[in-house]
Amino acid sequence: MREFWTSLASLMGVLAFCQGLLTTIFPPSFRYTFFKIFNRFSNYFSSYCYFDITEIDGVNTNELYNAVQLYLSSTAAATAASAGRLSLTRSLNSSAVTFGLAHNDTLFDTFKGVAIQWEHIVTERPSQSFSWRPVPDEKRGFSLRVKKSAKDLVLGPYLDHIMDRAGEIRRLNQDRYLYTNSRGGSMDSSRPGHPWEAVPFKHPSTFETLAIDPWRKAEIMADLKEFSNGESFYRATGRAWKRGYLLYGPPGTGKSSMIAAMANYLNYDIYDLEITEVSSNSELRKLLMKTTSKSIIVIEDIDCSIDLSDRQKDRHKHRPGLHHSLPSSDDGPSGPGSVTLSGLLNFTDGLWSCCGSERIFVFTTNHVERLDPALLRCGRMDMHIHLRECSFEALKILLRNYVGLEEEDLDLETVAEFETVVEKAGMTPADVSEVLIRHRRDRIKAVMELLLELKRRAEGGKGGRRGGGRVSSFEDQEEEEKRELEMMHINNNIANGDDQQKNEEKEKEGNVVLLHDEFYSNENDKKSN
Repeated sequence: MREFWTSLASLMGVLAFCQGLLTTIFPPSFRYTFFKIFNRFSNYFSSYCYFDITEIDGVNTNELYNAVQLYLSSTAAATAASAGRLSLTRSLNSSAVTFGLAHNDTLFDTFKGVAIQWEHIVTERPSQSFSWRPVPDEKRGFSLRVKKSAKDLVLGPYLDHIMDRAGEIRRLNQDRYLYTNSRGGSMDSSRPGHPWEAVPFKHPSTFETLAIDPWRKAEIMADLKEFSNGESFYRATGRAWKRGYLLYGPPGTGKSSMIAAMANYLNYDIYDLEITEVSSNSELRKLLMKTTSKSIIVIEDIDCSIDLSDRQKDRHKHRPGLHHSLPSSDDGPSGPGSVTLSGLLNFTDGLWSCCGSERIFVFTTNHVERLDPALLRCGRMDMHIHLRECSFEALKILLRNYVGLEEEDLDLETVAEFETVVEKAGMTPADVSEVLIRHRRDRIKAVMELLLELKRRAEGGKGGRRGGGRVSSFEDQEEEEKRELEMMHINNNIANGDDQQKNEEKEKEGNVVLLHDEFYSNENDKKSN
């Protein structure tokens, strides 16, 4: 044993001597050149090529590295059962577990029949005495290996596929917000003067729970999907990438729920524009410029916000032969500086409407006949969605949502009675929901109470529905109160505008009187002379 250790020490001494001799004979520059030529020679005969994607490109973050990391996280999740080692992460306040590629581990992917190997390389970064910007202690990057025959496929379509997929993953994972405008800007100290205030959007409404006819629901979903995937179509046709939807119908038919379902379906933000807080058309344009892409811009109860009545109906009020003063482009019915119909039309379909992309305009109203036809034409409101009273198909959706009953769970006689009276009753989904919510703990009682209410409404007709229906009368009263408040706001603006106009007229009269006195005083002086 002693001889073994002696021989091992002698061998190590010989190796150390040879290493020092090679370092002296072959300097580092010669060794670097030798290994470089050797790698080129071996790569020439190899059937694979390699691409390195580092985390930091100089001083900037490499966006391709982040995209690859997101893409491989979804690929790793799909192949988690067959993968050898994966890293698991979970963000704060999140219930989803994210898969990732472990350090110095490999993952295989397939694209159009081509096998691609990814390797996550992590090494320690040499310590630096001074740096202008902090850098991570580890040097991270991805190495991509693919056959040389498929190099063009990887550098083109495959990397584009990774970027598109990563953008989709970001959009699905990011928090969505509900924005509203306020006069004077945001109250958030981190964004002084910003016109929009935001809160997290957590509305649970989806197209699955929306109480409308299934064929109508499928039509709307298909139109939304075609719009979100139609970037190339809108670019080829020279149209702005936007679309308008008009939601109209009686109160309680689900217009707000429809907007929430659209946002959840497309993963868009919502900008709830309070038009009464906008003082002029120029401010309306500024609000539009501050909205982001992939968003829904909403104006609810637009007929109650500003005067958008049909201009054709108002022509008889002006008799021929009389000259009327024309208001400026920024003057509306609420006085100088208010939003006009022209400003709203330019907001939806003018030059300023194309300052962003992939945006949806949604207007809601209870009285579509009060709106000007110029606002309703295609190009501004492309799709008109009439939300009616509850139908039999919508009733089945509400029964499933609130009491968990399917059509098969009810006897044939009850189903026939529902189908007979639901159209005659004219109850809105909000009315039906209120009855089901009150008796949701007893499903049988909920069904019976709903059937009795439907029969009572059907027997009473339209008049009985308004006279005897508490929910409907409350909704009508609420609508009238809302409209009175909006009109009060408009009247205040009109009064302020009238006072300002009267003051200007008084000033003009005063100037005329002064000129008149000066004229006569000058005439008297001439006569006396």
